Amino acid sequence: MGDAILNALQGTMTSPWIYAALFGLALLDAFFPVVPSETLIITAGVYAASGDTILPLVIAFSAAGAFCGDHVSYSIGRFAGGRLERWIRSGRRRREAYDRAAKIFDERGGLVIIIARYIPGGRTTATLLMGIVRYPLRHFTPFDAVASVLWASYAGLIGYLGGAAFEEDPVKGLILGLGIALAITGLIEGGRFLWNKFHRSGDEREEREEATAGEGARHSRRERN
Repeated sequence: MGDAILNALQGTMTSPWIYAALFGLALLDAFFPVVPSETLIITAGVYAASGDTILPLVIAFSAAGAFCGDHVSYSIGRFAGGRLERWIRSGRRRREAYDRAAKIFDERGGLVIIIARYIPGGRTTATLLMGIVRYPLRHFTPFDAVASVLWASYAGLIGYLGGAAFEEDPVKGLILGLGIALAITGLIEGGRFLWNKFHRSGDEREEREEATAGEGARHSRRERN
């Protein structure tokens, strides 16, 4: 069974179509996030350590696919999101969330594009929302180019590290590479949870203070009357 898996991987990685597959899966992953593009990039990176794939090409084709896919997702949000935007704005809570997202994108859009790529489902959500809120394409494109190259380099180099550590056993190298990627994702998710918890507590405290101040003002007016 192990030999069969190894032979199948070897055949896939030595195929001249591997780079087209990397491009295609990275593109689809932008608006169909169940496609395991990162896993394929890590695997290709593992095999680059033994010379079966070429690491710069792995990174280049993966980054190009991600870049194109993000622009497809952005375009879907921008040109087909009108009805969704009207629905969002029809409710107070949804409208407030929409306005907060638009403000975050306006202030830290580039950082959002880069970080969202390492959060499960974050890439699709961020690019669609940026299209819906009409985030300027002239800002989206350069930031997304940087994000795509960083992400493809990250996945390819993690795989290469695993492959270099277990050059005689690519399956172990793949397991190591995927383990590193999962650990990094876990750290990012943990940090995001703590950040949201801290800011949520701060927002709730501000709301309580505003409510208390408002009640005090009303009480003072009643006393004067």
